[in-house]
Order: sequence, then structure tokens, then C-alpha cells
Amino acid sequence: MTQTLTRTVEVRYFAAARSAAGRDSETVDVPAGATVADLATLLTERNGPEFAKVVGRCSYLLDEVAVRDHDREIPQGAVVDVLPPFAGG
Repeated sequence: MTQTLTRTVEVRYFAAARSAAGRDSETVDVPAGATVADLATLLTERNGPEFAKVVGRCSYLLDEVAVRDHDREIPQGAVVDVLPPFAGG
């Protein structure tokens, strides 16, 4: 049995994160065992300084469930939503 060295993740951006990333979504390959924190670092490296300003304030959904622990491992085929803080009520 061969072990996969990378995992493919769909990342969806919302509001200010979408504006800073310049796209609605993208598919990203991360190393097996990568965490939500690792993904945030990778996305910051890929998307530049404007994105870095936004991502530090973002929350994340992993397969539609809020991520409280950024050390949570991302499974193969996961969908990660990047959500900046929303104002209003």
C-alpha cells in the first residue's frame, strides 16, 4: 500500500479574504499531516502581503465545521472556508 505524500484541499475565500486573495477559491496541495495553521501559512506565502493582513483575523471552517484548534490535521479532499470577521447583527 502506497502512502500519499500530499493532500488536495479546496480553499474557499469569503468577503475581505476573497478580495485579498484575488479569487473565490483555489485547489491547494498540502503535505500529508498538514494542519489548518500550516495551510494558513502556505496561503499567506502564496497570496502576499495584503492577504497576510487579513488572514491573521480569519476563522476557518473545515468541511463546514468551525475550527477551534488550528493544529487540527486536514484530511484528503477537505474543503476549508476562510472567513474574515463579519460586522453587523
